[in-house]
This record gives sequence, C-alpha cells and structure tokens, in this order.
Amino acid sequence: MGKMNVRRLILGGLVAGMVFNIVDYLVDVVILGPQWTEGFKALGHDGFSTNQLIGSGVTGLVGGTVAVWIYVGIRPRFGAGPTTAIYAGLAVWIVGILLPNLIFMRIFGLFPSHLTLMTTLGALVEAVSGALAGAAIYKED
Repeated sequence: MGKMNVRRLILGGLVAGMVFNIVDYLVDVVILGPQWTEGFKALGHDGFSTNQLIGSGVTGLVGGTVAVWIYVGIRPRFGAGPTTAIYAGLAVWIVGILLPNLIFMRIFGLFPSHLTLMTTLGALVEAVSGALAGAAIYKED
C-alpha cells in the first residue's frame, strides 16, 4: 500500500467541492429556488441568506474533500477507479445528506415531501459526480 498523496488529495477535494457546489447551485437555486423560497417563508424566513449561501459553499468544499479522502482510504480494498469513487460519493451522500434530510426535512416535516425528495436526489448527483471528479485528480506518489 502506497503512502497517501496529501497534495493530490487536497487538489482532488477542491475539484470535488467545486463540482458539489456547481450542482448544488443548479439544483437548489436554479431549479428548486422558488420552492425553497416558499418553504422558507412558511418557516418565517425570506429565503436563502448570504450567510447560508456562503455556509453551503464551504460545506460543499468540505464534502468534496471528505469524498476524496474516503476514496483514498478505500482504494486499497476496492481498487482505483470510478466504481470506488462512486462508493465514496454514496458514503458521503448517505451520511451527510440522505440521513439528515430524512430526519430534519421529512420526519420533522420542515419542508414539503416533494422538495425534500428533489433536493436529496439532486444531492446524490452532486456527491457522486463530485467524488468522480475528485478521484480522477488523485494519484499516488
């Protein structure tokens, strides 16, 4: 087993995070923006605030880096390549998006079911495509 290439991990994480953020913007702002605005208004808020958008961007970068970190960690067992990257993206999606969305958005009923479903499925695309992009950057020394 080779030594982890930290520089490539960070670079891959940044690329993955950018993909996370681009897909997130397309799904949650461009496509679902009006539904989010309605949902926020129902909770007494005006929609996405600047701080929420910044926080979402930082979260995307962290999520992308975690996906690549998981990819690097599971490569020795599953082998390098897209299938392993998909596994890493799925792990991030399940723990970081699916479960929190089920708990806070669906079980607690904070947002409508359709919005919860659409944003969660959009995030699946986000996590898997980000992990694939970041993993493509990562190479061992």
